[in-house]
Amino acid sequence: MKTLLIMAAGMGSRYGGQKQTDGFGPCGEFIMDYSLYDARREGFDKAVFVIRKEDLDLFEGTVGKRAGKAMPVEYAIQDKNDIPLDVSIPDSRVKPWGTAHAVYSARKNIDGPFAVINADDFYGRGAFANLNAFLSKAGAHEYCMIGYELINTLTENGGVSRGVCNVDAGGFLTAIEEHKTISCENGVICNTFDDGTKKELAPGTIVSMNCWGFVPDFFDALGNGLVDFLEKNKSDLSKCEYYLLDPVGKEIAGKTASVKVIPTNEKWFGVTYRQDRDNVKNQIAALIAKGVYPENLWG
Repeated sequence: MKTLLIMAAGMGSRYGGQKQTDGFGPCGEFIMDYSLYDARREGFDKAVFVIRKEDLDLFEGTVGKRAGKAMPVEYAIQDKNDIPLDVSIPDSRVKPWGTAHAVYSARKNIDGPFAVINADDFYGRGAFANLNAFLSKAGAHEYCMIGYELINTLTENGGVSRGVCNVDAGGFLTAIEEHKTISCENGVICNTFDDGTKKELAPGTIVSMNCWGFVPDFFDALGNGLVDFLEKNKSDLSKCEYYLLDPVGKEIAGKTASVKVIPTNEKWFGVTYRQDRDNVKNQIAALIAKGVYPENLWG
């Protein structure tokens, strides 16, 4: 059984609201509805939402109810107290521990190959076809990442954060460098660093959009990495975050796992900013007009 894990516990701070549950389709569909629809059609058997406890009723009554017509749906609660160490968590700590902790939170829901995506990103059907094909044959410690061309992942409404990938001659990931403020100015794509300097990036640069394929042994890496993370930051646990790139990078550096980069020409779109909303609605409407999706996604 292959599972689609959807990280949906984010706060949506730059967007200015709960963007994961904003309606973009003609029948109120969320962006993640389209990912679920594509994943089910491409061979995934089950969906697991990683959410905050206070959002459970919302998810059960909306996207969970809709997608539940087509596939089993489960919920994993991301709780800041769900950690493998007995440490004192400061009262000022409100958010959970980041994307790697989100995946760790679903360890009891998954016992087979699984894909990981963000709730608020549109990935395209080809991404799920490639994930399914890889996971159908993946062995122990064999992971994959869908690699997007940078030009296909930008928004006109501000800078975006992207993981710029280094890929070896065999197509395997060797490192990811986080670029936090990438934008296109006068046809030139640049990252602006904290000191104001800029670095030009080629349009075809391969970047990570948090679209991954894993096998269950990755949960061991997540747990071990979480212990290291908590020990490293124990002097101040108020704001630090355990990102998915951390355990993946450690596995790559230690040569304990491989990550195959599967390029795609799919065009990403999402709602990083409130101003992105109309563009996403228009993109979805265009795909419906082309017959890619039915008007009423779940019938």
